[in-house]
Amino acid sequence: MTETPMGSRDDILVGGGTGGTKSSPVIFPIPSNELGKVDLSPTGSFEAGSYQTFVLTYTAGKFGIDDSGSMRVCFRFASDQTRPQFEDPSGSNYTTITASNNAVLTYHYDPKGNVRPWDRTLYIKVVRGFLREGDTITVKFGDRSGGSLGMRLQTFCEDTYEFHTLVDPIATYSYQPMPVQPAIKIIPGKPDRYLAVAPTIRAVGEVFSIKFKGEDKWGNPSDQCDDVFYPRATQPVQGLPDKVELKLGRFFGVIDNLSVDQPADLHIDFLNAAGTVVFCSNPLRIEASPISRHFWGDLHGQSEETIGTGSAEAYFAFARDYAFVDATGHQGNDFQITGDFWAHLDRLCKRFNQDDKFVAIPGYEWSGNTGLGGDRNIYFPNEGRIIRRSSHALVTDHSDVDTDCNSADELFRAFVDQGENDVVVYAHCGGRYADIELAHDGRFEKAMEIHSSWGTFEWLVQDAFRLGYRVGIVANSDGHKGRPGASYPGAALFGAVGGLTCFLTNSLNRISILDAIRKRHHYATSGGENGRPLITFDVDFPQGGTKFHDDPRDGHAIGSATTNAIMGDIVHLPSGEVSIRVDVRASAPIERIDIFNGLDLVDTIRPYTQEDLGARIRVIWEGAEYRGRFRQVIWDGSAFLSDNEIISIAPINFFNKDKVLHQPSKVELKWRALTTGNIGGFDMVLADPYRGTLKIETPLIKAGVPLEDIGYEDEVFDNSGVLPRYLKLFRLPTVNTHKSMQFQLPIILKDHGDNPIFIRVTLEDGTLCWTSPVYLYR
Repeated sequence: MTETPMGSRDDILVGGGTGGTKSSPVIFPIPSNELGKVDLSPTGSFEAGSYQTFVLTYTAGKFGIDDSGSMRVCFRFASDQTRPQFEDPSGSNYTTITASNNAVLTYHYDPKGNVRPWDRTLYIKVVRGFLREGDTITVKFGDRSGGSLGMRLQTFCEDTYEFHTLVDPIATYSYQPMPVQPAIKIIPGKPDRYLAVAPTIRAVGEVFSIKFKGEDKWGNPSDQCDDVFYPRATQPVQGLPDKVELKLGRFFGVIDNLSVDQPADLHIDFLNAAGTVVFCSNPLRIEASPISRHFWGDLHGQSEETIGTGSAEAYFAFARDYAFVDATGHQGNDFQITGDFWAHLDRLCKRFNQDDKFVAIPGYEWSGNTGLGGDRNIYFPNEGRIIRRSSHALVTDHSDVDTDCNSADELFRAFVDQGENDVVVYAHCGGRYADIELAHDGRFEKAMEIHSSWGTFEWLVQDAFRLGYRVGIVANSDGHKGRPGASYPGAALFGAVGGLTCFLTNSLNRISILDAIRKRHHYATSGGENGRPLITFDVDFPQGGTKFHDDPRDGHAIGSATTNAIMGDIVHLPSGEVSIRVDVRASAPIERIDIFNGLDLVDTIRPYTQEDLGARIRVIWEGAEYRGRFRQVIWDGSAFLSDNEIISIAPINFFNKDKVLHQPSKVELKWRALTTGNIGGFDMVLADPYRGTLKIETPLIKAGVPLEDIGYEDEVFDNSGVLPRYLKLFRLPTVNTHKSMQFQLPIILKDHGDNPIFIRVTLEDGTLCWTSPVYLYR
């Protein structure tokens, strides 16, 4: 059995209430060696998401467990294993619990039954009788005796997945953690898909690398690959080998010392022995003299020392070595970060940060209550900074409590008062959401995070437009599964793949990344295997204007005369015409590009014409219930086709393997799905493009539409509440080959106020991309 002894990492793990965490600083009434012991069988390594049976046996110590005493078996907040259930012997994770002396037990499962991060709790109480020393309570997780598949393990890897056990022997409701905790190791499965990552922009003759890996069906990098691929570039690439291998035991491969000797747009296909393309890289552009090389980052996630998974050291290593991002930042909840852990994070950032190779940005998540401003991300250019917590809720050392800032307004004032003008802040929506109307300071708060593994939150930047703020748009994972840069939702209620941000800067270091954020020179994507498109977005105004990087309303901005701006720039344009230039190159076909002026949709550009439409119908649902934690919208439903047949179907953003699209017959579809502000849906190709009627039923929307009425424009069925919730239908070409789009378009500006001009790109696979706006004002 893999065992985790208490206190083995107490120098960095946080405290947190009675029996709350490994280093809980309570006064324990019973010496740990008199608590008894807990054993687990079997032990060892198990595949992520696999079904297993485990027997956990608690053997009572000196005091036994008194009448009405109890115990808890807890799992981390982030874990997405099947819940213990006690009613259906044939259902997943049927769990049986017995006492060796036949004491009567009651038990239930509560996902918020203990102090974080050990939230998910199986509670067991002795209600009639008691236990003496040596008596046992046996818990069988995934009891298969009645036909259950077993307990499905969490879908992501973890070196020490604990069955974290706490006991209350004297029935005082004071829970003590067992001195040695049973644990197993969760490992990846076989590769389900392969991915390759190339840089986005490089110079002619500049040396670069391409990295590739296999991922299992849950998105874990797999070390069970044993494949040979044959890379083929769409333009000549110097140093590209004829063959590459990914052998057992290796998580990824690297092709080094590549270069291109002339300007080009290209990608690399990876073929199998039969000559079939198995996977391809993201688009790569080679320029003679690039102004920006485009670097990718995920600056927002947590590790096990707060509420995530895996160590902070493993977190940084994953971002660099397995997700292949250029920059990351650790954003632990401030009210769980001890002084020791804060110093440890500083040491890790310093060690992992290497100019021109990988950027690790120091910082934390200011996790204030929603009514006090809500979640913010804080980033520093250097180590050794003061952590200004929203509270010391789970930090028992109050020696620095005087630095707390309980509200976002206090936080911004402290930065001003202490001259911390180099701090960069994001507003985001996780469990709590940032209330930017309550508090915002544009000198620090430079961007809105509108996509993460929690969902899509376009309303956050729409709030900023409504309030007249000038901010950029970013996306991150806000991941809790230890996979920054490649964070998949697994089987939990997280509704989306974690996002990425592309920073438009010519060098890779902390200063350049933070400078790009301050200038809003970046675009965001919803991540995933096609989440690294090349996007350029320029605005031309031949009669000239004054460009600012800092908001001139804050009093310190210096402007420069220009006739061109890129995403993120602020431009005073007294008069004259405006046009935009858009260039998008992606790994998946482009469905559409929407052009916005703030809250207004100006135009939608598609890469195909109405004459190109074929027999493919797309059904899309989108929405969130409200801004807070429980935002999931359930779209479970069915579709029925009359006087026609379905030839093929393709799901869109069905990330959760428990929620699937299936076809019971030639005329019927059924599905289970949810959204958290993001989009989902499916395509179906029909035997006859226009004959018959499509009937759709979901909990929110029921609709019947003649197929001849489904065309180029969206047919929208709206059932919005506090936030948008709708279903839309439209027709696509049977095959869309357009993976790139370039166009120029005139834009009419409003005479008063800001004109935040930006684009949103939708790829056919459901990937979304947003540029930061160019802010134009007369």
